[in-house]
Amino acid sequence: MTILTPSPFPGVPSQVAFDRRELQTILSLYGRMVAAGEWRDYGISNLRDRAVFSVFRRTAENPLYRIEKDPKLRHRQGMYSVHGMDGQILKRGADLKAVLRVLERKLIRSVE
Repeated sequence: MTILTPSPFPGVPSQVAFDRRELQTILSLYGRMVAAGEWRDYGISNLRDRAVFSVFRRTAENPLYRIEKDPKLRHRQGMYSVHGMDGQILKRGADLKAVLRVLERKLIRSVE
């Protein structure tokens, strides 16, 4: 479900934001990756056409991954996508948990 914050000015488009359930899913993965020592910082951007959750290894660098929500694509490819550091789309779909599985694979390591 898309949450649009109302605009105080008529005719100005609203912003797209992650809802509580979506943020809970994303922050759950984020917490596990921080505990594993993979990620250290994040940023959230609520833009007019999309919401972006950016993940950083260090604060002063480009994001490792961007988790984007674009409601315009919900009837086409799905409104959630994960982008890599180079801008390549790693996974796209309508189910956020299924899309985030591409990042959970990084937690699975072989034990020797």
